[in-house]
Amino acid sequence: MHHVRQPSAWLPALLVAAFSFYAPMIQAADPSNSFIPRLINSTTMPANGDVNPYGVAFVPAGFPSGGTIAPGGVLVSNFNNSANLQGTGTTIVALPPHGPVAPPGTATAFFTSSLSGLSTALGVLRAGFVIVGNVPTTDGTYATLGQGALQVIDRRGNVVNTFTDPVFLDGPWDLTLDDRTTEATVFVSNVRSGTVARLEVAVGAGGLTLHAKTLVATGYTHVPNAAALVLGPTGLAYDDVSDTLYVASTNDNVVFAISDAGLRTHPVNRGSVVFTSEHLRGPLALAFAPNGHLLAANGDAVNANVLFPSEIVELDSGDSKTVTKQHDSCPIDVDL
Repeated sequence: MHHVRQPSAWLPALLVAAFSFYAPMIQAADPSNSFIPRLINSTTMPANGDVNPYGVAFVPAGFPSGGTIAPGGVLVSNFNNSANLQGTGTTIVALPPHGPVAPPGTATAFFTSSLSGLSTALGVLRAGFVIVGNVPTTDGTYATLGQGALQVIDRRGNVVNTFTDPVFLDGPWDLTLDDRTTEATVFVSNVRSGTVARLEVAVGAGGLTLHAKTLVATGYTHVPNAAALVLGPTGLAYDDVSDTLYVASTNDNVVFAISDAGLRTHPVNRGSVVFTSEHLRGPLALAFAPNGHLLAANGDAVNANVLFPSEIVELDSGDSKTVTKQHDSCPIDVDL
């Protein structure tokens, strides 16, 4: 079955990435059954006034010291500038693991980009690098939507690589990582072309070396949208044990699965439908919960219902299809 939960109870990263500026400070009713014990209300607005937080990423354990971010910290990319124009934000703010809470306009900017429209394509590699995508506009409208790029940033907030490609990086909207320390696979959803690409990189002391680029899926609907600027394939979640990549296709209002995502040499047409339901309302971010269930954040651009705004849907037992998510060789069945 599926469970629909209001976002005030859990998963702040997925919540902020999809649709919220703030989270209420609460104490969970049952800490033993919670993803986190409480949520902290803090701004994501830095001194330059950027708004509309899109991407969220945690700094992982083992991230090297000597920089301006540390394990347990949270990074948030801003898509809009101070005038609230979409595709014009330039900052990644850093929220430290234990506070302090920042009033509006005082969030610490870890990175300020020369490329605008920092998207949900945000991830952190254990070796000490941050990857962020952008989908720029010059005036906040779809008419000026640009191709974008992936930037690689070191732990001190300096750009060390910029990757561009009109086919494989055509509006990088979201990403997920298979981090193997000295090498990594980066899956990227492209909102301008309705595709998902796989990038194979080596991770060195000075940055990333790109070794291979492959389209793993095509055919997702990608259209302009007055409120959201553009709709297309967005959230990605990768199960490295089954080599399955899950894709939230916002305008299709479906979660798809791409089999053999890390090995395939030719793209599939969207992949297999693993979840479609009236409870999907323009799914955006995807993530695996600690229990192995798949979480989908709804942005309400499709199938909106004013009684159920900005929901997160937990996909578990009782629905039509089953996948297996494994943690440390211990299988967990996830029914979607």
